[in-house]
Amino acid sequence: MSSVRVWVNGRLTGVDEPSIAALDHGVTVGDGAFETAKVDHGQVFAATRHARRLDRTMAGLGLPPADHDRLAEGIDAVLSAGDPIEFGRLRYSVTGGAGPLGSDRDDSPLTYIVTAGAQPRPPASASVAVTPWTRNERSAVAGLKTTSYAENVVALAYAKKCGAIEAVFANTRGELCECTGSNIFVVVDGVLRTPPLDSGCLAGITREVTIEWCREDGMEVVEEALPLDVLDSADEVFITSSTKDVLAIHAVDDRTLEVGPVTRRAAEVFARLCQERMDP
Repeated sequence: MSSVRVWVNGRLTGVDEPSIAALDHGVTVGDGAFETAKVDHGQVFAATRHARRLDRTMAGLGLPPADHDRLAEGIDAVLSAGDPIEFGRLRYSVTGGAGPLGSDRDDSPLTYIVTAGAQPRPPASASVAVTPWTRNERSAVAGLKTTSYAENVVALAYAKKCGAIEAVFANTRGELCECTGSNIFVVVDGVLRTPPLDSGCLAGITREVTIEWCREDGMEVVEEALPLDVLDSADEVFITSSTKDVLAIHAVDDRTLEVGPVTRRAAEVFARLCQERMDP
């Protein structure tokens, strides 16, 4: 944790230094939005798309628009606070600011938090575990990237106990939805398929770019409702996220899969175009 750089409301601070008010609504009830972006050789990938998604989450939560100049100040501060980050994570959060002990909000200035740190690059492939819990596609915050992540913490801990890197959720309709911090793709009959946004999944930035770039490269990509048990028969599976890029899945629970040609092609397209288009 000591290598993580932290900026809060206008100043760099130590990771263990008090910097958030005890009654910040982001602490008391998880009232806030955040973004996680990949940092590659000191540069932020897809910065514009992340900023736009933050705006959508803030609006969905009923919070005032974020001050992007303020966030840019924090992003510049953490990225320039030391040597360039070769590979890692930028995370910025905007909370509802000071509030009462319950879910009501006060008329308070927003709280701005920006952090960054290095981390290992993703492995060549990984395994996932299907959770016994569901995503609620009709939730008031479905599809929003909020700081209320306890559900994901519990599910990811379950997956880690199973020896997996990620946990997979169905939604309440029994459809394949998403992972705790990743979107999921399957290959059936040679076609790349992924749950649509109305499944309740997050509109992942890497998901969005992967779909666009694969289609640009001539691949067929379909967004459609898929039963959860498609994972029992799919020829290939991969997940996408800001710090995992296109990550091949070699096992779903006890089922072993090959890293097939569609996954390899999608990963190659994404890796190649990432080098050419840092802000697609």
